[in-house]
Amino acid sequence: WILQSRYLAHHGYGVLALDLPGHGRSAGPALASVGELADWVTEVQDAAGVKQAAIVGHSMGSLIALECAARRPDRVMKIALLAIAYPMKVSAELLDATKVNEPLAQDMVNIWSHAAYAQYPNCPGPGFWVIGENLRLMQRQKPGVMHVDFLTCNAYAGGEEAAAAVRCPALLLLAKRDLMTPLRAARDFAKSIKGAQLVVIDGSGHNMMAEKPDEVLDALAGFLK
Repeated sequence: WILQSRYLAHHGYGVLALDLPGHGRSAGPALASVGELADWVTEVQDAAGVKQAAIVGHSMGSLIALECAARRPDRVMKIALLAIAYPMKVSAELLDATKVNEPLAQDMVNIWSHAAYAQYPNCPGPGFWVIGENLRLMQRQKPGVMHVDFLTCNAYAGGEEAAAAVRCPALLLLAKRDLMTPLRAARDFAKSIKGAQLVVIDGSGHNMMAEKPDEVLDALAGFLK
């Protein structure tokens, strides 16, 4: 999120880039439901004195953003749902790996999260290694958090009700070569959100913020104006 968050922060927006509970530098246990995570985001808004915000979320974060808009429409101005799919089911093999063999699960997710371009030697710039960067971020995660996250995505069943309750502008930003949350799993769901805008990024896999950072930024900046 570095390019997108820094650009917006330098162009008139107050940006909060959140580590969810138990993730990154946030303390406490990882929360095990999308509803709990959405309520936590609202608590962060309260703590920061933010009355209304645009909520941007990727993958599991997109479900959290959706639930925020449904639960607290008075606190959410817009939502951007990146790499969303509903239902967001996880294969049994991957779910088992997150529990018993995290390094294997990290490799599986890392491979499936990128289009072929990211694995070629000619990466976007000298010293920039998309695959290695993403893997290192996963390796820094606390043990067990990955399993909780994938269980949370797999169990979420409130998407249809939440989509029907959304009253704010919504952007669905999808990647054409996404294997984790395939495009086909979001196209029909987009119709459930009244007036939702659908944008598809060509040539990118699931990790679109790193693979196609400029395209993601352009879509977000245009939507947030």
